[in-house]
Amino acid sequence: MADTTYTVTGMTCDHCARSVEEEIRGLGGVTGVTVELATGAVTVSSTEALSAADVRGAVEEAGYRLT
Repeated sequence: MADTTYTVTGMTCDHCARSVEEEIRGLGGVTGVTVELATGAVTVSSTEALSAADVRGAVEEAGYRLT
């Protein structure tokens, strides 16, 4: 089990946070996603380490930016 925290910019509302969460949950091996809207922190729990490129792609698909 791996937990990794990323910072996502551009999220301004709950809908934004849900969009990011939904896209990341679509990645293989993801078991949980927690989005802290106020700070932009997104913590991803997974069965194995995820590629930062895969997470970045999911965040960008939702319309936001991984920093």
